Amino acid sequence: MFTRTLAVIATAALLLQPVPAASEAATVHQAENATISQGVVESNHVGYTGTGFVNYDNLIGSYVEFTVDATAAETTPLTFRFANGTTADRPMAITVNGTPLRTVSFPGTGAWTSWREVSADAPLNAGANTIRATATTANGGPNLDALTVGTPSGPDWSVSVVESTMARYSPGTLGGWGYTRGLYLWGQYLVWQRTGDPRYLQYIKDWADRFVDSSGNISNSFNNLDSMQSGNVLLALYKETGQSRYRTAAAKIRNRLNTYPRTSDGGWWHSTSSSRIDQLWADGVFMVNPFLARYGAWVAADTFTRTEPAKQMEVYFSHLRRSNGLLYHAYDEPGEPTASWVKPSLGNTNGISWCRAIGWFGMAAIDILEIIPADHPRRQALIDMLRQLVPAYAHSQDPATGRWFQVVTEPGDSANWTETSCSAMYTYTISRSVERGYVDASYQVNADRGYEGVLRKVSVGSDGRTNIVDISEGTNVDDVLSYYYNRARPANDFHGLGAFLIMNEQMIRTRH
Repeated sequence: MFTRTLAVIATAALLLQPVPAASEAATVHQAENATISQGVVESNHVGYTGTGFVNYDNLIGSYVEFTVDATAAETTPLTFRFANGTTADRPMAITVNGTPLRTVSFPGTGAWTSWREVSADAPLNAGANTIRATATTANGGPNLDALTVGTPSGPDWSVSVVESTMARYSPGTLGGWGYTRGLYLWGQYLVWQRTGDPRYLQYIKDWADRFVDSSGNISNSFNNLDSMQSGNVLLALYKETGQSRYRTAAAKIRNRLNTYPRTSDGGWWHSTSSSRIDQLWADGVFMVNPFLARYGAWVAADTFTRTEPAKQMEVYFSHLRRSNGLLYHAYDEPGEPTASWVKPSLGNTNGISWCRAIGWFGMAAIDILEIIPADHPRRQALIDMLRQLVPAYAHSQDPATGRWFQVVTEPGDSANWTETSCSAMYTYTISRSVERGYVDASYQVNADRGYEGVLRKVSVGSDGRTNIVDISEGTNVDDVLSYYYNRARPANDFHGLGAFLIMNEQMIRTRH
């Protein structure tokens, strides 16, 4: 193998590259840190930023008051992030320095976990300003998460990716039922949650309706974990539309897990096919466990939905983890048949750390933690996994590009290359881990560098559509480095589009 020897030159070259805007000129003020009159700080509905949100008391006159500094007198947008799980509008009167600005509508968002933004332009004085949002009806205000003052700089890349993808594909030509489309559409769902553009949700619905009939029938046996990931789309549609057919279709996946085959210690096989018997792939945890946790939270909770997602993570982690904090791609339980890639000396794993497999695992841990309750008995175990993964991510980050290599542990191999989808996944996982306090805040710099590195792989073509490049195609398991190095890198592959949207919505939400 050849070794990279020009690290200094590479770093210097990086400094010459144009860097898309990765930070924003806006300032975020968390509601829980503001002055609160007749309201309480809570954290029982997921999706908030900071450490919580303000739940207004149900009465006229309850308010949250922010102190905002401005370097000069200016008129600037005030953007309120909120959730309103009712169908009734909860308008609030906005005042700036005691002067009424206007009454702003805070309509229903569909659920207390569905967060939206509304904006109003306001004149600010140089120096300190007082901005107050006061409830005007007996229902009080919405749950208020944060106030952003100023205009974000740079393009809205999430909207650009969604608009470009919708222009390239109709719901009928987007592709068949499978995890890559489910991943992408979940990302589009997050963009819809932020923007409220009805076209985005309708597109998702039109795609799903190709597979789910009016009675909730779906023609799929769900004999591999990959086939289950798009169940998240069904859950989102059930949550947003209330149509029982999506719940019925999702229940088929949930019920399939009752009899789905496992290893001797309870891990779900990656697939029931003869070539996958007794195998655990790190990819698989993202394909099924967040779905099962959401099913319990949004449809029907029971002991199975409460215990299995985190349990599966522990089983997989016990077999795949390696001493440097990273994971191997896959494990095959000893016994016949034995996969060709098995390395008994490395715990019956394949002995290679493929970047996206580890990215799937980190995102699954984050997503499950967002759903399970604070007193869940396995919650700390999931946090401990992230406390191993995040430092390992940081240690293996390429200092020249901010991204991560296709084979994470081989940065010095000239055949290796930085891969975009896993870089987005690692950035997302680090950022959310910092936000939730799972890891030290110093790791935010790694998320910021990762974000900048991913954005360098995003561009706008001559047709005005957004492109993302250097995304690895779908990948099997192997024990040969060249197999991973030689994977094709199709532009706008859905692995990358979906991972990008999930990451970008996180970075926009936290204003990094």
